[in-house]
Amino acid sequence: MRIIKASLQQVKKDWVIYAMLFPGLLYFVVFHVIPLIGMKLAFQDYRIIGDNVWVGLKHFKILFSSPAFMDVLQNTIIISTMKIVFFFPIPIILSLLINEVRSGRYRKYVQSVVYLPHFLSWVVIAGIWISLLNPTDGGINIIRNFFQLPSLDFMTSKEHIRWVLVFSEMWRSAGWDSIIYLAAIMKISPTLYEAAKIDGASSLQQMRYITLPAMMTTVVTVFILNLGFFMNAGFDQVFNMMNASVISVVDILDTYVYRIGIVNGQYSYATAASLFKGFIGVVLILGTHFISKRFTGKGVW
Repeated sequence: MRIIKASLQQVKKDWVIYAMLFPGLLYFVVFHVIPLIGMKLAFQDYRIIGDNVWVGLKHFKILFSSPAFMDVLQNTIIISTMKIVFFFPIPIILSLLINEVRSGRYRKYVQSVVYLPHFLSWVVIAGIWISLLNPTDGGINIIRNFFQLPSLDFMTSKEHIRWVLVFSEMWRSAGWDSIIYLAAIMKISPTLYEAAKIDGASSLQQMRYITLPAMMTTVVTVFILNLGFFMNAGFDQVFNMMNASVISVVDILDTYVYRIGIVNGQYSYATAASLFKGFIGVVLILGTHFISKRFTGKGVW
């Protein structure tokens, strides 16, 4: 009772902070906690009229024996791996570069420019990239033609579309994701840099021996959390950039679940696919966390 009373007093004291926190908590409760109740649908046959029928692992057996699901799973793994390998280091590098900008006004300008794409919807971003990569009058192909290279229709090319997804994700999210690394850099004591300068360390050496080691806890934590979203290859992005010519190489679990669940009405089957995706995410987070704790002593908690 004493602990509860103390907690209530703390909430009363900082009620403004908790009031600001409430919309975020409400969002996660409505869209992430309450839907967990519906996960039981993966083990049932959905009935519009009457009670659902318990069928156990029936839908999972159909799922894992489906060639279409295996193709979608492969696409998801490939696209997510490409994004982690080629995109994850970019916000770290960007935060280091922004930190080296000495002019406060110029730094704010750079930050505003790189943060802006995050606030655009994927509908707008898809339109920008489709126009930019247009085979006739797109900016990229105009440059290619200037160097006497043949035009390419990137949006309908199975060889290039995955790279379009990776680079458009970089353009949209690199600046925004760098904020957390910049916050970690801001926490580093200036006295460390002053001592390094006195010892004759160059800017590159300060970055290598002071900044990067101080950021490692944040980098490891973000990497582990990103692995938890490994199976989320980006529904909004893929849905807006996908077309009939490239669907075989960019159709991912999220678009597959949308198509068989919302469009085709196979709710139980779609729930089973979604539950499988969530289970893999939990396994990746826990596995990476414990491995990281074992070898580096740092993890999510």
